[in-house]
Amino acid sequence: MAGSRLERFGTVFTRVRDLMRSGVIRPSEKPIWYDVYEAFPPKRDPLYVKPHTRPSTKKRETVPEIFYREDEARAKFYEQYGTGLRPLDLSKSSFISTCQRFVDKYTELQSHSELDGSALFEETGKALLSEGIVLRRRGAPPVSAESRDPVLELKLTEMLAEQQVVSAAQQSVSVDSEETTHSTHTP
Repeated sequence: MAGSRLERFGTVFTRVRDLMRSGVIRPSEKPIWYDVYEAFPPKRDPLYVKPHTRPSTKKRETVPEIFYREDEARAKFYEQYGTGLRPLDLSKSSFISTCQRFVDKYTELQSHSELDGSALFEETGKALLSEGIVLRRRGAPPVSAESRDPVLELKLTEMLAEQQVVSAAQQSVSVDSEETTHSTHTP
């Protein structure tokens, strides 16, 4: 009895009482609370009652999936455009992702127009493009070959050719000036 430290084999009071009777605890070493507990014992002894551990018979409640109206547009956005080129910047509290801008514009256009899902999706993309937000479809090249302006490409090649001519002329002028300075300084 004295070796057990579990409440199920007697109360703390009965263990201390038995230790005092056997002489392990001297009367001068008895705990302060011992006399109070002996004078005013509880109406019911505090006994250890093993909790019942039966298998659960209750049905587990499944949490229903929560969908919002904009979740459908958000899922279609990620399916069409993916996550984008840049990562989300969560260090700024005022940061709004491209997807969230798309969903906001989608709901705004949905409330004002009577277009169906796919047409409304395309109109939202066009509206964001007019605001300066470029959306790139998954798997599409960054700039398609048809969208390049051939005049711009021609001007670019002309500019590069002019720069090469100018740099070649500058090099020949610097070589000529070095030769003239070298020939004038040599006796």
